[in-house]
Amino acid sequence: MKLNLLLTGNELMAGDIIDSNSAMVAQQLAPQGWRIHKKVTVGDDSALLQKEIDQLCEEGDVLIINGGLGPTVDDLTAAVLAQLCDRPLTEHPEALAHLSHWCEQRGFSMNASNRKQAILPEGCDIIANVRGSAVGIRLMYRNCLVLATPGVPSELRQMLTDELLPLLKQRFESDHIHTLRLGVFGLGESGIQELFDRELPNWPDNIELGFRASMPVLEVKLTARGEHANTALAEWRTPVETLLGEHLLGELPLSLPSVLVDELSKQNQTLCTAESCTGGLIASQITSIAGASKVFPGGIVSYSNAMKSSQLGVSEALLQQHGAVSKDVALAMAQGALRVGHADVALAVTGIAGPDGGSEDKPVGTVWIAWGSADHLKAECLVLPFDRQAFQMWVSALCMELVRRHLLGIATMPSLIQRYCKKAH
Repeated sequence: MKLNLLLTGNELMAGDIIDSNSAMVAQQLAPQGWRIHKKVTVGDDSALLQKEIDQLCEEGDVLIINGGLGPTVDDLTAAVLAQLCDRPLTEHPEALAHLSHWCEQRGFSMNASNRKQAILPEGCDIIANVRGSAVGIRLMYRNCLVLATPGVPSELRQMLTDELLPLLKQRFESDHIHTLRLGVFGLGESGIQELFDRELPNWPDNIELGFRASMPVLEVKLTARGEHANTALAEWRTPVETLLGEHLLGELPLSLPSVLVDELSKQNQTLCTAESCTGGLIASQITSIAGASKVFPGGIVSYSNAMKSSQLGVSEALLQQHGAVSKDVALAMAQGALRVGHADVALAVTGIAGPDGGSEDKPVGTVWIAWGSADHLKAECLVLPFDRQAFQMWVSALCMELVRRHLLGIATMPSLIQRYCKKAH
């Protein structure tokens, strides 16, 4: 099946709305063994819409059109489809009944603008929309199945599940495209490619290797096609996981906090955090994971020296002698977190996020991280050359990775620290 996707709307072209719908469509197609062949985005322009619909239908078996079914003058999809198919626009009785029911449920009086959503190409079928006022449109054009859907993400998601995917599965066989997505932390794309080239020189032609650079977790993607795609992926999974080694987090979707919470749960361990320069970002990310309460009793944001002393027991003498951004203070913060949180593992971080506050011996970007258990606390100093927001994001990621490695007994430091972060003196 060659499926094309057309997204419409001036707001998409202007950047007022970020396109998330195409990703949603692709993600829902993937488990069925399909993928989007071509994606096009256009503004609210009748001539341009006609041209793109005509070409995409000529090239494909299915065209999903997303957007342009609303009640306003810039919603053009129904009119353009009517013109292309040489059909008059007419009031569709099922669409009108749906619209009337939708308005009654919400205590609305249907006006002329609302009623426009029931004016569709004559003879078309409708696609049910249980969440919104606009039904979808289904018709054939140039021997291509055209499925027009509203642009509201929640409505599209429901229509994909309830209507579009069941229809496609009835009419088309799977293309048997299967993908294994692995999450990696601490290695870049070029470094991973070099590993594959050097260690797996006999990489099979029937498995496509791809990467998606994102922060902080990088995706390594293996895609196979054909009836034996799953078997091929299974055969190569172990060599790839072995190659990625300690940098492998697991199969996506996952995140550093989800991996950390999962490992803490497996080991029946608890973690308490003491944050200064990250301002609670680590605790926030951990508590975004369901089930975190079982392994995370809490964290302390000790931004000021006074809070470090009163909440974590860091002595004022230590702060005066070494400064807040120092190994001794980071270790004292970790010890305080262990004590206050009655936790098995602690994580403490103190640094200079910038853009001000640095000095010659402690430049902006300097950060001390302390982590571990009461009998095995470690500390590391880094200088990260990032702006404030990126600094906090990367520090939080590195902190969680260090705790993950501690739990797994991995003694080596992440390659990201070794390669990209300058050690402070």
